[in-house]
Amino acid sequence: MNLQLRELTTKQEMLAQYEVMQHLYTNFTLEKYDSYLTEMIPHNYKQIAVFENELCVGLSGLWSGIKLWSGKYLEIDNFIVHPEHRKKGIGKMMTDYVDAKAKELGCTMIVLDAFTGNFTAHRFYYNQGYVPKGFHFLKILNEEGLS
Repeated sequence: MNLQLRELTTKQEMLAQYEVMQHLYTNFTLEKYDSYLTEMIPHNYKQIAVFENELCVGLSGLWSGIKLWSGKYLEIDNFIVHPEHRKKGIGKMMTDYVDAKAKELGCTMIVLDAFTGNFTAHRFYYNQGYVPKGFHFLKILNEEGLS
């Protein structure tokens, strides 16, 4: 198994992995993905991708930012391992990379959201050293606008 992790920094590189993103957002159109990336990339958004012989098998967005309570942080967003390639260490490969990147950037922490019913993700993140620290509250204003 020849796995290679790469940072994706251009919209073209990210759009090329659209098929993997559809494993998380099944109704996501390429046009919507394109328009969102156009707005996200200028605000410190990047992606990391794991390739097995040029096939993308893992993908995650990364945001860097600063908050008053935490200082500099790195946020994992839309963490996906292709369903046919799970249990190969791809997720761990990505979180290990994020750990190293956060330390390199001088971050105080790495943050992420996982839906309350996604127990598989909870177990994975606990095993990687993540713990729940609070509640992420939201008020949905437009149900149709959600991916």
